[in-house]
Amino acid sequence: MLYFLQQFAETITAFNVFRYLSFRTGGAIITALFFVFLFGPGMVAALRIRQGKGQPIREDGPASHLVNKKGKPTMGGLMILSGALVSILLWADLSNVYVWAVLLVTTGFGLVGFYDDYLKVKHQNHKGFGGKARLAIETVIAVVACLMIAGQTGEPYGTSVLFPFVKDLALDLGIFFFVFGAFVIVGAGNSVNLTDGLDGLAIVPVMIAAAAFGLIAYLVGNQVYSDYLFINFVPGTGELAIVCGALIGAGLGFLWFNAPPAQIIMGDTGSLSLGGALGTIAVATKHEIVMAIIGGLFVLEAVSVIVQVVSFRLTGKRVFKMAPIHHHFEHLGWTESQIVIRFWIIAMVLALIGLSSLKLR
Repeated sequence: MLYFLQQFAETITAFNVFRYLSFRTGGAIITALFFVFLFGPGMVAALRIRQGKGQPIREDGPASHLVNKKGKPTMGGLMILSGALVSILLWADLSNVYVWAVLLVTTGFGLVGFYDDYLKVKHQNHKGFGGKARLAIETVIAVVACLMIAGQTGEPYGTSVLFPFVKDLALDLGIFFFVFGAFVIVGAGNSVNLTDGLDGLAIVPVMIAAAAFGLIAYLVGNQVYSDYLFINFVPGTGELAIVCGALIGAGLGFLWFNAPPAQIIMGDTGSLSLGGALGTIAVATKHEIVMAIIGGLFVLEAVSVIVQVVSFRLTGKRVFKMAPIHHHFEHLGWTESQIVIRFWIIAMVLALIGLSSLKLR
């Protein structure tokens, strides 16, 4: 919205700052942060009153959860979503198709997650929204977003997958790009969802990934920098740096309330939407494979669940004491704070490795 003030820069020189992505990204971070700070306490209080018993706790999970997390309200993702959406609508160029593709996935996945959280709280169990129906809706949303992205990107990268650490290596998937892109987006959303199991565990790696992709979007959307680094140039994707900034700001605000011991739980409302947003940004910037590196922590959590399920069905034995893998470490005797902080460190290292692909070509 404020982006359009740059049209009056010739009359009012101060409006020229709205041309710059760096200024608007900073504005997006601050806006989202203060929005959550301002309205967060009211949201926490309202959700606590409306939900009563709060988030249902798995009885087969770590025993400490039945004591430390019982009664805490869920749907904290509403706090993140509202702050991020207000900030994006205020600071981003709303004529940019990539921005709307990310907003589609973020809000769409957020609604799916909200309904899932609602059912869990209402019935006080973990069944929630049916898995197949949920994945089907997410896939439809993701495919529509991929169609928007491919149509806007056009030649030569519209339906291509680019490979990190190698210069000018691209594989045109044709129509299968939409299958691949949807897989990345849906996979990212559900991987972050699986990671959200301890106070602060998911939100900080999400912010780290958002910061990394904010830089990637800025560079990919700038022809001077993309030519210098020998990376793909996709006009318009620089605007996604503002989206990433809004996610970081809203995430920081949420962490204030989610820091151990958490006052509120993110829930599927937040984890699905945040993961989906990151996956969509990766598809738009043509860094889907790099997403698997930067978001390697989320991949690890998802793979641990898959390995556990497959192993139990085939052999009747479990590889981990409990999946996702952060619960495995809880059963090994690690404290919650040890797991969370060590996983943050892993997320930071993986983000640095992913960013190194920008120069190592």
